[in-house]
Amino acid sequence: MSTWVPSGAMAASIEITAATVQRGDVIQIGGQPCRVADLFHLPGGAKRLHFESGELLTMHARTRLVALRMQRVGDQFRGFSPSRHRG
Repeated sequence: MSTWVPSGAMAASIEITAATVQRGDVIQIGGQPCRVADLFHLPGGAKRLHFESGELLTMHARTRLVALRMQRVGDQFRGFSPSRHRG
């Protein structure tokens, strides 16, 4: 599911792994949204996520989480085709 946000960008819920997580992804942990500020590669395909709030989370290679990712729309960002998501 995706929603429009005022900035002209589009937010989409996606499944992420240690291989696909990106800076800026927002992961909900314990009911709190946490935005990934930095990533550190660890042995075995794991990554340590450093959140803007200062917390750390280690994602092992097989960990799967759902994150909110901003997608570019128009000239700057590429989003989903509006015709595909009309109800």
